[in-house]
Amino acid sequence: MKSLFKVSLLAATVAFAVGCQKEEASQPEVSAAQEETQVVAMTFNTEDEKASYAIGAQFATFLKQSIDKPKELGINLDSALVLKGIEDGFGEGAELSEEEIMMALQSLDQRVQEKAQMMAAEEAEKAIKVGEDFRAEFEKEDGVMKTDSGLLYQVLSAAEGESPAATDVVTVHYTGTLIDGTQFDSSVERGEPASFPLDRVIPGWTEGVQLMQVGSKYKFVIPPELAYGAQDVPNIPMNSTLVFEVELLEIVEQAEEAAQ
Repeated sequence: MKSLFKVSLLAATVAFAVGCQKEEASQPEVSAAQEETQVVAMTFNTEDEKASYAIGAQFATFLKQSIDKPKELGINLDSALVLKGIEDGFGEGAELSEEEIMMALQSLDQRVQEKAQMMAAEEAEKAIKVGEDFRAEFEKEDGVMKTDSGLLYQVLSAAEGESPAATDVVTVHYTGTLIDGTQFDSSVERGEPASFPLDRVIPGWTEGVQLMQVGSKYKFVIPPELAYGAQDVPNIPMNSTLVFEVELLEIVEQAEEAAQ
């Protein structure tokens, strides 16, 4: 354990986590196999030693995220200076006052938010264009129909059952994907159909399922204004055109029965 304490345990852990690759001529390079052997051989003689290491490891994870996230937005933080700040903080004191530290961190937070909003706006605009292109191509396919609202649909399997009203409760099997094929939801995959009031889902569903008959299966391509629009919901980016394959299994509850 003596070699572990040549430098601060916390600083050493953080240095590894943020990828600080300080080269020192006096220290030979260590192969990946040797590093793995050293990690396996590491032991802790007391609970205090283990707790100390755990604090460093947890802190390193937080710091790595704090550096990596801004990098995704084009804000490149210097891992060596991060480590220097830790060393100074644990040593003779930081070179910035507490007020300067707070101002620097607040400025970073503001820049991250501004960059994130800018990138989100760019992605939203891009999603509108690629969605329009996708819908234009889909509209050319055989059997595709378009409603006045812009909803596109294609009958995959026809049936002669009853059609639901907007206020009915229906049971369906469905699979939802983005236009690149990324699946974001599927009752089929869960192995259990879904039941819900038809007037409490996105407008594209409310309109589209009313066109169906019990036993039929349709493919819907829903423009963002009939889906989630500019909302950024989990697994669905803003302004996304959505693709659903829906099978209408049952009208569970007619509107009049629901009212009673």
